[in-house]
Amino acid sequence: MTRKSSGGDGSALEWFKSSYSSNDGPECVEVAAARSSVYVRDSKHLAGPQLGFASAAWADFVPYASGS
Repeated sequence: MTRKSSGGDGSALEWFKSSYSSNDGPECVEVAAARSSVYVRDSKHLAGPQLGFASAAWADFVPYASGS
């Protein structure tokens, strides 16, 4: 994953681009972790919507998404 910081104050999230995403393809996803949540956004539409998940829900999802 590639790290990107969002601009703004000290509470800004640090975004990580998926290693499965390419720079020229439509499948670009970034993830940021906060204290009790995980956020997902489209890396090609930074000002667009973000999905938020409780940490436990994200932990349940990751093995499913990775095929493990």
